[in-house]
Amino acid sequence: MKLVKGAWKLLVGIKDGLVLIFMLLFFGLIFAALSARPNTTIKDGALVIALNGTLSEQPAEADPFASLAGGDVPQQYRVRDVVRALDKAATDTRVKAVVLDLDRFMGGYPADVAVVGEAIKRVRDADKPVLAYATAYSDSAYTLAANASEIWTNPFGGVLIAGPGGSQLYYKGLIDRLGVNAHVYRVGTYKAAVEPFTREDQSPEAREANQALYGSIFETWRTNVAAARPKAQVGPYLTQPAQVIAATQGNIAQANLNAGLIDRIGDRVAFGKRVAEIAGVERRKPAGSFKEIALSRYIAANPLPTTGDKIGVLTVAGEIVDGNAGPGVAAGDTIANALLEGMAKHELKALVVRVDSPGGSVTASERIRQAILEAKRRGLPVVVSMGGLAASGGYWVSAPGDVIFAEPNTITGSIGIFGLIPTFEGTLAKIGVTTDGIQTTPLSGQPDILGGTNAEVDAILQANIENGYRRFVGLVANSRGLSRERVDQIGQGRVWDGGTARQLGLVDRLGGIDDAMAEAARRANLDPATVRAVYLEKEPSAFAQFIASMASSGEDDASEPAADLFAKMGETRRATFAQAVGDMRRLTRGTSVQVRCLECGGFGPAQASAEDYRIMDALIARFAL
Repeated sequence: MKLVKGAWKLLVGIKDGLVLIFMLLFFGLIFAALSARPNTTIKDGALVIALNGTLSEQPAEADPFASLAGGDVPQQYRVRDVVRALDKAATDTRVKAVVLDLDRFMGGYPADVAVVGEAIKRVRDADKPVLAYATAYSDSAYTLAANASEIWTNPFGGVLIAGPGGSQLYYKGLIDRLGVNAHVYRVGTYKAAVEPFTREDQSPEAREANQALYGSIFETWRTNVAAARPKAQVGPYLTQPAQVIAATQGNIAQANLNAGLIDRIGDRVAFGKRVAEIAGVERRKPAGSFKEIALSRYIAANPLPTTGDKIGVLTVAGEIVDGNAGPGVAAGDTIANALLEGMAKHELKALVVRVDSPGGSVTASERIRQAILEAKRRGLPVVVSMGGLAASGGYWVSAPGDVIFAEPNTITGSIGIFGLIPTFEGTLAKIGVTTDGIQTTPLSGQPDILGGTNAEVDAILQANIENGYRRFVGLVANSRGLSRERVDQIGQGRVWDGGTARQLGLVDRLGGIDDAMAEAARRANLDPATVRAVYLEKEPSAFAQFIASMASSGEDDASEPAADLFAKMGETRRATFAQAVGDMRRLTRGTSVQVRCLECGGFGPAQASAEDYRIMDALIARFAL
């Protein structure tokens, strides 16, 4: 009996202890969340824009598990927040200089990088010093740095211009070895999204289209850099980089200095001392310290306007998927409901649809399009603003716009559709497993992922895809005032840059979201100077905001920089590999019928989630043993 009582007391004690621990953690999180609210007090100093990750139209929610596990997943920075901070800093007397810390910047889609670069130029044109530092500059990082007043690099670093392009993974050999049969149903000569599953290399059609697109984007890059830094001798680095570097016996930084690509060579201490000359010395801190203004604090201290006529801004960012999801994913139900609820709650005068998506699910794309059409039925002018990417499903949801704006190097088009169903009869045969059964109709048990599809279901699915393509072509033709034949001619899954898309009639004007807001105001008979944006977005959960605030709270601390050029290149390739793993997982797991531009990922930074990194690391660990 005493043993039972003792055991009971032990269990009660354990229970009470667990409850106490839970309560302490609960109240600790509440206290941390309250204390983590950004301090909006701004003192004189240098505004530090340390982009330790990628630029994004709508950052995804922070992964708490990646943060708790110490996962090294790049952060995402909202383009409009960075631009707003720069534009405010241009005339803010408290901001003595702007510092661009680009050591761990992993880029963004060309249009997004160009928009931030233009904002940096506006700061420089306002006679405010802008100083950039990086150990190794990527093409995207140099786009930003070229607009700075002073460009610094580490003695062991420098600038190497790679240009757009690179390798893409093709899985056909692996699929054949595993015995997997990838059944592809597609329309579009240039719809290369499924080629990694059906080919071992790039098709001639895809190569032709990509060469034209890469060439156009790279030419825009060269034009922007030349305008920002006209004395820089970039040409030799593009045609004969090895000879240029060999002339300085492998000293890349010195070669950059000789060519005018950079202004100063020095380590972080020397750079910090230079900034301190302008922004002031931070007392009782190590050499190289200066008075800093953290980006997150500055953004919080300069919120969006709260007065004026309301124009709704609906953001369609990320992969388009069915159902509901948080920020960074364009979930059909979430976005459609955000628009419908926004129209019910706010007296919106017009709507701007901001698109930054490679597409995805057909049904989710149509769900969003129908919600936009409902806004038009209610009499709201609808203006579309394309960000870095508005392709395939991203164009599907853009088509209803009264006017479509795009940046010159926005990636758009990809009017095509496909479906993919993997079957594993070959895989099973390799281990001696076969299938058999009874069919009462030609569709019994179809599509059979174990025994393979039959000709009947293949014909039905292909016909369905072709019907979807006709619908895509029809809605674009009706919206854009083009003939079906013309849309089919410029469609076929081909991807275009914004400038070419305007010439083809897929886009009306070149410009950014500010231009779209002004146009929406004019169409609503409003003064563009008096309107304000109401963003119709799902807010991150309280826990996600807490995790994000904890991540940004360390902004003042020096992040571990990429050690040298080789480390920088390795970091970028790691992200690309993680994205490839994620693309394969998402494509085979998601909705079978897709209006997706999977190949568009090659034109921007690797968009890998925390889960993609975890799977990649697991694969590496598995094969490294």
